Amino acid sequence: MSQTIETNKALATFAGGCFWCMVSPFEERDGIIQVQSGYTGGHTENPTYKEVCSETTGHYEAVQITYDPTRFSYDELLELYWQQIDPTDSGGQFHDRGQSYQTVIFYHTEEQRKKAEASKQALEQSGRFKKPIVTEILPAQTFYPAEEYHQDYHSKNPFRYALYRQGSGRDAFIKKHWPKDTSHLKDKLTDMQYYVTQENGTEPPFQNEFYENTREGLYVDIVSGEPLFSSKDQYDSGCGWPSFTKPILSAGVKEKVDLSHNMTRTEVRSKDADSHLGHVFNDGPGENGLRYCINSAALRFIPKEELEQEGYGDFLILFK
Repeated sequence: MSQTIETNKALATFAGGCFWCMVSPFEERDGIIQVQSGYTGGHTENPTYKEVCSETTGHYEAVQITYDPTRFSYDELLELYWQQIDPTDSGGQFHDRGQSYQTVIFYHTEEQRKKAEASKQALEQSGRFKKPIVTEILPAQTFYPAEEYHQDYHSKNPFRYALYRQGSGRDAFIKKHWPKDTSHLKDKLTDMQYYVTQENGTEPPFQNEFYENTREGLYVDIVSGEPLFSSKDQYDSGCGWPSFTKPILSAGVKEKVDLSHNMTRTEVRSKDADSHLGHVFNDGPGENGLRYCINSAALRFIPKEELEQEGYGDFLILFK
């Protein structure tokens, strides 16, 4: 199978256990065009989910990624892939057992094969894992898209997906073996800013910088500077934290189910820096009835009169 399917489009195929968990890590990256869940590597044409799970087809649950190699390289895909799986498990992945849940890199070209072999060897030599790396590297075969209800499962069923990821042990494994290196931020941020943005903390209500701010201006991520909220959408909700009816751009933040502290909430994070910002609730006064309850420590406020000199002049249109 040819890797290049169009100008600046290429294919990559990975099996990493339950394909529900292998979509969002890739689709969030710039340069990823499509991530599709499906079955590959076996001998049965057009298999069903039930058939694949019965271990009679030889197929693996996998994702096929269409990407722009000029914006996100195959090396970067491999690096991200290793960070989603337990490459030492020959019997499946986490609590999903059986051949269909084993890990495989399916290469589409000789170049992909060489890169995959090199990345596997580098991981083996890194000493990150005490056990041998058992992930196979095999030639790509026909990829059969899974049933529609499996596609983008994480966004269609966010609560069940969050429960599954947490219960399977995948999240705990990734956190243990691939902790984020945020040490460089400790010199840039205050203790509270670091606690909130990097450790998913919450600052005290009514004892934070912006909960009763009345100045006009823009709120940006304290880590990356990406624009998040406008004072035009801020209101006093009485909760003791800055509250907004909406973000400046819905694509500028991402939401995920938060099951911490024996509660079910919707967490809000910045898209680029992945900073924890706060939570969103369905008790707001705006058109969509939303209240974005955000920690001041996750924000930097830029007054309207300073937007131009700070490089945010395009956002002055919000205040006209």
